[in-house]
Amino acid sequence: MNFCAEIVNEIRIQLEEVYSLRDKITMKSDGTYVSEGDVLVQNIVYERLKVILPFHQLISEEMAPFKEEWNEKGSYVVLDPIDGTENFVSGLIEWGVGISIYTEGKHVESCIYLPELDQVQITGMPIKKFTSRIRGLSSSLTKQDLEQLPEGFEYRIVGCSMYNMLSAIKGSFASFENVKAVACWDILPGLNLALEHGVGAFVDGEVYTGQILFPTKKYKILLQSA
Repeated sequence: MNFCAEIVNEIRIQLEEVYSLRDKITMKSDGTYVSEGDVLVQNIVYERLKVILPFHQLISEEMAPFKEEWNEKGSYVVLDPIDGTENFVSGLIEWGVGISIYTEGKHVESCIYLPELDQVQITGMPIKKFTSRIRGLSSSLTKQDLEQLPEGFEYRIVGCSMYNMLSAIKGSFASFENVKAVACWDILPGLNLALEHGVGAFVDGEVYTGQILFPTKKYKILLQSA
């Protein structure tokens, strides 16, 4: 499987155009932004999918809401075209692309790509490990949530799940937790890469074992470095 590498290559080729779409934004019904950059990246993936993986269905944040029936033994490409759109449209560099591929219900490849940080992690690639005492937190936490955090730790809130999960996989964060629940496209790449690299991965308090998660609900997650 080399779908993710092809997508990363194609996005790199069109990266200047992606950047140029930062200020072309629309407010969605949930109060979050979608930019034309999100749509461009989604189109890049969709066009390659039709050629390379024609029997896979695309599940993408920018195609929600979904009305399809889901099959745990089905073949899907789960995509977050720009994770951290708020960062992206604000001119921050912490945003990324997340892809997870399932064929007949089995995970075959995942990718986290952080274009402006020039970081890529694809299933099968080696990874450099670090040791850290920093805990990553979801940007969805309220002021009251923050005031209740235990003392004795360093905390970081970045606002990009791909960045946060990759940091936990590398050990740059001792852990990353999202307690407010997020969609499958926000977390599947990080969960599967965590499994590959021996990082504890939990969904709704249960050990994650590689199963596909569908956009029928949202999930609380924890990555904990071993």
